[in-house]
Amino acid sequence: MATQTTPAGSCAVRAPAASDGLRYVARQPILDLRHRVHGYELLFRKGPEQIFRGDGNLATRTMLDNTVMFGLDRLTAGMLAFVNCTRESLLENLVQVLPSAITVLEILETIEPTPPLLGSCRRLKALGYRLALDDFTWRPGIEPFVELADYIKIDFLATGHRERQELLNRLSGAHASLLAEKVGTQEQYAQARAEGFSLIQGYYFCRPVLLENHKVPVNRLSQIDILRALQEDPVDLPRLAALIKRDASLTYRLLRLINSPVCAMRQEVSSVLAALLAVGEDVFRRMALLAITSELNARRPTEILRMAFVRGQFCELAAPLCALNSAEQYLLGLFSLLPAMLRVPMAELTPLLPLRQPIRQALHGAEIAERSLLAWAIAHEYGDWQTCDALVAAYSLDEEKLSRCYAEAVEWTEAALQFA
Repeated sequence: MATQTTPAGSCAVRAPAASDGLRYVARQPILDLRHRVHGYELLFRKGPEQIFRGDGNLATRTMLDNTVMFGLDRLTAGMLAFVNCTRESLLENLVQVLPSAITVLEILETIEPTPPLLGSCRRLKALGYRLALDDFTWRPGIEPFVELADYIKIDFLATGHRERQELLNRLSGAHASLLAEKVGTQEQYAQARAEGFSLIQGYYFCRPVLLENHKVPVNRLSQIDILRALQEDPVDLPRLAALIKRDASLTYRLLRLINSPVCAMRQEVSSVLAALLAVGEDVFRRMALLAITSELNARRPTEILRMAFVRGQFCELAAPLCALNSAEQYLLGLFSLLPAMLRVPMAELTPLLPLRQPIRQALHGAEIAERSLLAWAIAHEYGDWQTCDALVAAYSLDEEKLSRCYAEAVEWTEAALQFA
């Protein structure tokens, strides 16, 4: 494996040579009721309704070949990969190029359970593949699919409470896990949980219930003080070391990161001051930001932290493409999910953060150049390719290079999370 080139101030990160394969696919997390990642649905640059228009076999083979090149285990960090499948890919066993241990084959709602298709599905299950029924609605003759399914996905936005209750009643004897998709708010999450769903897909966890007093918790204010100290130029090293040492958990996280392969240190360090002296100000700033963000996200879903790291790293890597400041863009991406971590509105947070006014405006959603990369990353998370394309056109961006930066950010994040 080759070492990727990193921006000034970053630690070297070893990245798989196949990172280009991640360029045309997004992933959406599927969480259990404890907010742990159960798997990811893969969203390709062209959705199934576009990919499989025309020669279905050729298009399916192309999609599967690309998926193999991507490496599902890299893309999902070893978690389950939910992949949409066509009738052709199931009948001709094309999906067998995917690793059965981590692949969930999603059967589109337009596919009928014909005897040949059911036979193929049974063979695939015998090989270890799991099956999911996508956008499930009840229709005559669907029972054989229900008997085979490991997951049944119900669109939470397209169905009402009564309709879902009728579906769940019909499915009461099925062994499949019930998955509510397109769950976007905490209220919808609570409703899905109450209705009996065990898995949730959607970004509800990024929109938490806010604290009643809307103030930053006192035990987090000291960490925000450290964030401000890290942005001083030059950094007051003795003061910074003293601030960090007051937080035992943060100190542990920081030293763990500094001593990890993510930083590629040649010697181990055992104190905050030693770390400062050994790695230098820029690298220490990066590691401290990672450690602090991890602490700020304590007791919140890990997927929030993963998304924040990806956004920050992507914005930094892509900043030179549009003449933006790399360090500022890293902070913009990283801090964009602070409200989800702290359950405090962005308006309460930005006055405390060491940022220029345009970056504060970008955090508040202003449609300005400073937010262009973050807006692209958020659209990519949703698989909203139309918005991605509109941003590329509006800001004269290079889609190929943006996608490459995003792929590198995903790989870097998975490496960092092992030690954060």
